[in-house]
Amino acid sequence: MNPNVNADPAELAKFSDLAHRWWDPDSEFRPLHQINPLRLDWIDGLAVLAGKEVLDIGCGGGILSDSMARKGARVTGIDLSSKALRVAQLHALEAGTQNVSYQEISAEAMALERPEAFDIVTCMEMLEHVPDPASVVRACATLVKPGGWVFFSTLNRNAKAFLFAVLGAEYVLQLLPKGTHEYKKFIRPSELAAYCRAERLELEQTRGMEYNPITQRYWLSDDTSVNYLFATRKP
Repeated sequence: MNPNVNADPAELAKFSDLAHRWWDPDSEFRPLHQINPLRLDWIDGLAVLAGKEVLDIGCGGGILSDSMARKGARVTGIDLSSKALRVAQLHALEAGTQNVSYQEISAEAMALERPEAFDIVTCMEMLEHVPDPASVVRACATLVKPGGWVFFSTLNRNAKAFLFAVLGAEYVLQLLPKGTHEYKKFIRPSELAAYCRAERLELEQTRGMEYNPITQRYWLSDDTSVNYLFATRKP
């Protein structure tokens, strides 16, 4: 891999090895299937997806990309895992999803090719997997049109997040494969807010995401102590 690409080869290998299971709702990706309607409705409620040009960064197998296209957006999903992208393309063909395409390219390279080309940019559950998250935020700010929206979701870095997202989700409840997350890569909301300010992305809304292991239900709330989402706009 090009040493200048902002990606961790071990992280890419981890998700590539699981790519064939991406669209199995009972697989390791079950949490993504469960939280997708929440993320989709939140994005659509703020930015209205229908008719918009959307870029989904770190799209993986295309769960969010596909659902945004089904809301009427024209979606480009990008990732650096060729296996996951093949899965995403195959699913779009099988499901007959219109107006979604996939490309193997980094956010930074895409920003050089298509500055200010998108009405909406999404970067969900991805920042905690790259060596330089600030670089991805910079690329997002470059890619979105003035007045457009950039949505992020990631994991807070504190004792509770370690307990819930690593020990709880990976080892106790086994919601995710062991080793999915590296605690040291988690990002505090204050850190992500600083990255956004540096790139002139204005924070419009912050939400938290919670999970009840007994009811196996996810919901959005004001509690950003573990999973959280940012909605930002470019002035």
